[in-house]
Amino acid sequence: MKNVKLSKLWDSLHSSYWFIPTLMALGSMILAISMLTLDRAGNTPNWWWIYTGGTDGARSVLSSVASSMVSVVATAFSITIVALQLASSNFGPRLLRNFMQDTGNQIVLGTFIATFIYCLLVLRTIHSEGEEYKEFVPQLSVTVGTVLAIASIGVLIYFIHHASTIIQASHVITQVSGELDKAIDRLFPEKMGDDRANKPRQIGEIPANFDAEASPIKATFEGYLQAIDDGELMKIARHENLLVFVKTHPGKFVIAGSNLAMVLPGERVNHHLTKQINDAFIIGKERTEYQDVEFPIAQLVEIALRAISPAVNDPFTAIRCIDRLSAGLSRLAQRDFPLPYRYDGSRNLRIIAEGVTFEELVNSAFNQIRQYGKSDVAVTIRLLEALARIVPYTRNFQQRETLRRHAQMILNSSCEHISQEDDRQDVRDRYQRVITALEIN
Repeated sequence: MKNVKLSKLWDSLHSSYWFIPTLMALGSMILAISMLTLDRAGNTPNWWWIYTGGTDGARSVLSSVASSMVSVVATAFSITIVALQLASSNFGPRLLRNFMQDTGNQIVLGTFIATFIYCLLVLRTIHSEGEEYKEFVPQLSVTVGTVLAIASIGVLIYFIHHASTIIQASHVITQVSGELDKAIDRLFPEKMGDDRANKPRQIGEIPANFDAEASPIKATFEGYLQAIDDGELMKIARHENLLVFVKTHPGKFVIAGSNLAMVLPGERVNHHLTKQINDAFIIGKERTEYQDVEFPIAQLVEIALRAISPAVNDPFTAIRCIDRLSAGLSRLAQRDFPLPYRYDGSRNLRIIAEGVTFEELVNSAFNQIRQYGKSDVAVTIRLLEALARIVPYTRNFQQRETLRRHAQMILNSSCEHISQEDDRQDVRDRYQRVITALEIN
């Protein structure tokens, strides 16, 4: 796995509105210096589209472009803020991070800012004939400024289209579903590597005195566990000859002073070791999907819950979310979940890390939708259809039993909260399809 801390840093930069615009602004400075160097060298080609006017015309062109870019940037920021407000109210504040990561918006803002900075840098070099300066009109630089202005118009047209697209429910759901698929492929690859290296030991090989002699590593920070640097944790365990039992997993909220891990032998726990192990746990203000496959599932659930709320009453959006959840869970059912045991190169057990289970992910996907949509016939039926869709992809009894339990809970809720007998019969028919599929598989 690539460096976790570098990935976390890149994720923070990618989620900001200043990183790409800053790079583009620096690029515009380099471009301005390069063009002015060419102009001062007197190597301007004699092409028909190169600017050939005087100082007044050059100042007028660049001043107009620079002033218009300021107005366009203000408009773009206003549209962006409105889009973020709509996203927060319609889809939930947890979805704002997805909009902040939108590269298109960042490039648009960067283009406008870069054009403005370029025009300012070139504008200050234009001189009329006088006592102190010779007349200097950077023809090539002014031409490039005009090209940037034309490109900015095209970017503005793209931005208007893009801003109206990214706030559509279908686009948001598809984007979150894509993040779920990427998280599944990253955390649950189809090939898990060397099975022998991951083969768990027998229960008798795990020290019997672990619970009695292990000492806890207390968390020194508070927040959501975003990632665990497995490589660094393994390095610490090998260097100190430790067995580390990780007591939490990415996505969980960590309270300062709570147990992050248990370490054997316990007498080696000191301030230095506590700091080392804490540094291997990346804790932040928000959850991320980097090592937390449950997070995009929770995002889809949040969209669905807002859609079926009485204030919105949009079951069609909730149904779209259920379809995407069923697709993600079908992919998960086909993957091998990582074993909790981690060995070093000498086949010594060093880390025990209990991860999320298929049952927990199914609970996260369907429990709240079932609870809040229990009186909505369309949502209830689609939940049962989703379960039936997942069944063929299951690979063991535990997975099928989880789906059976959810189908039974959905049926029980519908019998209590759906008033029409015909609607209840439709629900029972869908329930029977789930049971039939479970029996076949």
